[in-house]
Amino acid sequence: MAAHSLIEKDRAHIWHPFTQMQAKRQPIPICRAKGVYLYSEDGRRYLDGISSWWVNLHGHAHPYIVEKIKSQADQLEHVIFADFTHAPAVDLASRLLQILPGAMSKIFYSDNGSTAVEVAIKMALQYWQNQNPNTPKKKVICFKNSYHGDTFGAMSAAGRNDFNKPFWNHLFEVDQIDVPTRGQADESLSQLKAILNRGNAACFIFEPLILGSGGMIMYPAEGLNRLIRCCRQHDVITIADEVMTGFGRTGTLFACDQLDEQPDLICLSKGLTGGFLPLGATACTERIFNAFLGDSLHQAFLHGHSYTANPLACSSALASLDLLLEESCYTQRKMISDLHNAFCQRWSSHPKLKRCESLGTILAIEYQTAEKSSYFQSMRDRLYDFFLDRGILLRPLGNVLYILPPYCIQAEELTNIYEQISFTMEGV
Repeated sequence: MAAHSLIEKDRAHIWHPFTQMQAKRQPIPICRAKGVYLYSEDGRRYLDGISSWWVNLHGHAHPYIVEKIKSQADQLEHVIFADFTHAPAVDLASRLLQILPGAMSKIFYSDNGSTAVEVAIKMALQYWQNQNPNTPKKKVICFKNSYHGDTFGAMSAAGRNDFNKPFWNHLFEVDQIDVPTRGQADESLSQLKAILNRGNAACFIFEPLILGSGGMIMYPAEGLNRLIRCCRQHDVITIADEVMTGFGRTGTLFACDQLDEQPDLICLSKGLTGGFLPLGATACTERIFNAFLGDSLHQAFLHGHSYTANPLACSSALASLDLLLEESCYTQRKMISDLHNAFCQRWSSHPKLKRCESLGTILAIEYQTAEKSSYFQSMRDRLYDFFLDRGILLRPLGNVLYILPPYCIQAEELTNIYEQISFTMEGV
């Protein structure tokens, strides 16, 4: 199909996510992808510097994952997961529990990051309900500027913000505390203690070490350790949203690996299948799971999705784990981390930048602007177009630009991105 025909049909029939559809920018028709590159209908090549919304770990169309999916499709494409099971789901759960931090005991599958969070929130709230139908423990605590997804529970769990403003009247109330960034950790802990002293907190949900869509805000592990420790002292459930940070993004396999204190629930998605198929997973401790056991179906966790534990997605995830745990993948992640660190050392003091920092394979720079930093900053469009014109896909969060590449990216390809970023210091 000719590119112009595809664009016309897209305009006639498609509504794209996080997009102002009245904008004049045309969607880019992609016909194939390989490694770190996307190839458009008109022959252009784009370096995927954000792993196609943070999902792709090992590169597009990785042959090992492709073959595993093909093989599974010949055997079993899908089966209802209530009262049935299959080897890919069991094998994946077993392997995840072996590498997840903390004392995780069970895996509950869903479809994406937002639903993985929904599952965790519902588990935490029903945990207390199963203990005592009249429990005062009903409140959710979260960080200011956090983001946990776009379904209603996930939106509520992030608090009222610009992303969910049209729905404020429909969200349940949460308590928010400041992120324990450097210099803010004591205040964050004081805010948490004041909330916990009320005795009505059910759970605390957080993005460990870095807030993603909220502006790639990084913070030290010690501040989060203190918050989790305080929650444990008040018998409040803790939920780590590792949807973005999981599977090596922060340097360790999971961001929580860098913590001394571990959560009760962990939410996973995005990189779980290596970027091939949608799949979500929520891991919990034995304590959480046991609270749902009983003689009555009312005590069970009545939640599910039509495609829960889809065998093709689970097979993709198993293949991605094989690649992730290879020494060569660790070497690649370290290379990315080292180059990011070197870039930050060179540019962090530049007057055009408010901050320049990295965490594992994630690099974030925030430009100085007259306006307040925001996802809705007009600078976003200028930066986006600047990089697209140079064959690089980066999707700025307002005036915050970040690189979060597939692990197969080469040093010279990263250097090319860095060089293009340096040109933006001259004015974009």
